[in-house]
Amino acid sequence: MGFDLSTPDGRRRAQSDLQWRDHGFLRVWFQNAHWISDEMVRSNQPSPTQIAQWAGQGIKTIINLRGGTDSGFHALEREACAKHGIALVNFTVKSRDVHPSEVIFAARDLFETITYPALMHCKSGADRAGFMAALYRHFRKNERIEVAMQQLSLKYLHVRQGKTGMLDFFFERYLEYANTTPISFADWVRDVYDPASVKTAFMQSWWGNTLVDKVLRRE
Repeated sequence: MGFDLSTPDGRRRAQSDLQWRDHGFLRVWFQNAHWISDEMVRSNQPSPTQIAQWAGQGIKTIINLRGGTDSGFHALEREACAKHGIALVNFTVKSRDVHPSEVIFAARDLFETITYPALMHCKSGADRAGFMAALYRHFRKNERIEVAMQQLSLKYLHVRQGKTGMLDFFFERYLEYANTTPISFADWVRDVYDPASVKTAFMQSWWGNTLVDKVLRRE
């Protein structure tokens, strides 16, 4: 399926992809948008109209956490950002898996190099946006992990009882370790953290995937 916005058919395909396959019609009136500092917003997938509105509020950078660069939603997002002078950064993270240490440190570097004010989004604004918001609050705003990880909260529609709870579990494993062996989060990620063992430990205690994966059908 092509999404060439220079053709009427390609544009129709892209708009249909955004509104129906990607459930954009559900996000017309609900953006799950929250300013988490005076320079950063987290939200669900913005439409071109919403991107224009964010540009009007001074947003200079949008971070797409979803990937999906061959999708209609991304073609329209890319066009809207270019139209309104917003830098679009693709930084893919996962909602139901652990991340290698390289991704954690790449996120830290990202927060120090982008132009603010910025907005970061996934599809629903709940899980991947929450994970990255926690890293942002820790690395950029120097919040303790136990405070920063509150970005993974039902307040933002994050449900930890399914596989999306792996995001919470990652931070909790650090806190458990640091409780007996004082160590900074960055040092733990670099020197101690083993993604495979964290994932195995989570899966052994995991339950509730029906709620998130089958009922809510989160991406």
